[in-house]
Amino acid sequence: MSDYQTEEGSLRTPDGIELYTKTWKSTGPLKARVVFIHGFSDHCNLYEPLFPVMAKQGITTYSYDQRGWGRSVHEKKQKGLSGPTTQVIDDISTFIRSLPKDHENVPLFLMGHSMGGAETLVYAATGPPEIVSKIRGFLVESPFIALHPATRPWRLTVVLGRLAGRLLPHWPMLNKLDSRLICRDPDVCTEYERDELCHDTGTLEGLAGMLDRAAELEDGKVVLREGVGENGKTRVWVGHGTADGICSFDACRKWYEGLRVEDKEFRAYEGWYHRLHAEPGEDKKVFARDVVGWVLDRVEGGSERAKL
Repeated sequence: MSDYQTEEGSLRTPDGIELYTKTWKSTGPLKARVVFIHGFSDHCNLYEPLFPVMAKQGITTYSYDQRGWGRSVHEKKQKGLSGPTTQVIDDISTFIRSLPKDHENVPLFLMGHSMGGAETLVYAATGPPEIVSKIRGFLVESPFIALHPATRPWRLTVVLGRLAGRLLPHWPMLNKLDSRLICRDPDVCTEYERDELCHDTGTLEGLAGMLDRAAELEDGKVVLREGVGENGKTRVWVGHGTADGICSFDACRKWYEGLRVEDKEFRAYEGWYHRLHAEPGEDKKVFARDVVGWVLDRVEGGSERAKL
């Protein structure tokens, strides 16, 4: 018998959008729960190297394909139709409220990657207090605080895009990522290129919202403070590769250094790329061990670092 199980499902939002959901369930004693938010042009099944490891250590992960992405796209016109930031925040709240009630007493964590990492931080800072106050910790992998300087769009392009977005918010725009920058494992890059669910298409409204969330974090307009999480304590873990060619390592590190919370940890992965959870060889195991260890250390009574 496997020491974890997967369960697929769906969740209908208040405005009638059907979101694809998936759970990686621990079959042993449940120590913690994690809600995971995926990145741009990603979907939750792309994080398979991490979630089974977490489940085997007693951590159940709940995730979903955000509206406009992955298997939550049911027709072509829905591609990238993620809505404004208010919608993104509402969807996270809807998903968290949908979690099984029989495990409400098990510590809950919120984690996100890239675009989802920025969404996680914005949610921690601005999400509904009645939900945020029940989250024990926030983890972000390669968060989108700023794009890498080599991939940043021209300022004029951003300005014109936002103006156009006000007139045609749902207008689709291809924003193709360079797959070579995703991971140091070429097989992972090839799989991304071939994955039809990774459509690289945003809407003007959705792309503007993504850029705005990053800018507000980078400029300090959205601030994550002490006292917002469970038991009045904010706990934050940040992991970023120094050679990330998509999201800026330097901007992330600067943001972290300005973070005024007591329980925080920054892991710099020397020479690693954007998908830390999929880096080659033993590296993905190192990343999983760091994530699992940090979570279990903050579970009731504490825990030794995971030995994976």
